[in-house]
Amino acid sequence: MDHNLCFSSSSIVEQGSYKLVELPPDLCTLIEASLSSESDNPGPSSFHIKGQHGEDAVLCTQDKTYAIRTVSLSNSILVVTSPPESDISLEGDDNGLPTIAIRDQINEILELTQTIPKLHQLNSLLKSQEYGEDEEDREDDVNSFTYADARAMVQASEAELDRGLRERRILRINENLRPISSAYLTKIIQFILNTLVALSLDHESVPIGKLSTALADEHDVPRIVSVQVMGWFGHISELEGKWRMDVSAVVREAGLGILKDAKTLNKDDLITTWAEVVGDKFASSISLDLLAGNYIVVPASPYSDRLVVKYFPISSLPVDPAQRFADLFLTRSRWKNEDIVPFLSDIAVNSKERDKMLLKYARATTDADGVWYTSRAQYNG
Repeated sequence: MDHNLCFSSSSIVEQGSYKLVELPPDLCTLIEASLSSESDNPGPSSFHIKGQHGEDAVLCTQDKTYAIRTVSLSNSILVVTSPPESDISLEGDDNGLPTIAIRDQINEILELTQTIPKLHQLNSLLKSQEYGEDEEDREDDVNSFTYADARAMVQASEAELDRGLRERRILRINENLRPISSAYLTKIIQFILNTLVALSLDHESVPIGKLSTALADEHDVPRIVSVQVMGWFGHISELEGKWRMDVSAVVREAGLGILKDAKTLNKDDLITTWAEVVGDKFASSISLDLLAGNYIVVPASPYSDRLVVKYFPISSLPVDPAQRFADLFLTRSRWKNEDIVPFLSDIAVNSKERDKMLLKYARATTDADGVWYTSRAQYNG
């Protein structure tokens, strides 16, 4: 159909006010599903643009985060509409054809690429707000940082933020966010395991009220803390009022607490202490693999053949990929594939992106012991 084409009288004012976003397939499917009457959950999808001053903006859905990148177009795209009311005189012409008005021209598009959530921001935002055993003595000295603050400031979707708070062991106390101290969390884990034995409770069906009351009465652990800890290390059924303990998660946390406190331990000493903490019932679940991404095995001294387990947490490494690989190769010049992969889990969206990083920053060689990675760049230790 033919039309008359003209510039809107407000095109200069509106210049740059329109943006064109290229949707990745999964986001396109999400939007189409929300608009479809045949969808199981029809309704509008919710998206948020997040970014403080000086940060690159990201787009967040309910459960994913996307980096926003500007891509220039070789050909301009015109944004046209019916003439605005202020240009009503342009609606028709002597030739009888309808008129459309050029409102803006677009020379670039916004490209969305799924990226890791910026959960490392929590480290600085929650600095000096640790929740410990001596909480009553320092409660007035803590500045409040709420869950609502985190939703507004942290570049992550709500689902990713909730998962990040759980994995970082961050409590919600009256909506304030408080990372629990590692030493106190290790004590609570021990209290829970000891209480299960003392009260002859089945770890797969623990009455929440009974356990939380015992922890409060015997060890002064507030219910608001103990219930959240249970949620971190198992499944809570609010309907039944029962907790099913995740044995591997509890055993892992106990081992992490021991290693973090000691910094360096002989493997046999670590296993022995670990078994004492978790007790005979769960000692069979102990495995060094549970601590992957939090330790390395190193010589006890520069001139010793004796190997020890050293605390080396992924959380202490830079989030920038180039800096991450630099730190890893300064720590160890050669990495076996199975050893380095756990230290890349938080900077790659998936295994495909992780493998791209390995190709970019490391060289792979294969021998009888498997695949080894060395640095593509030279770092001076």
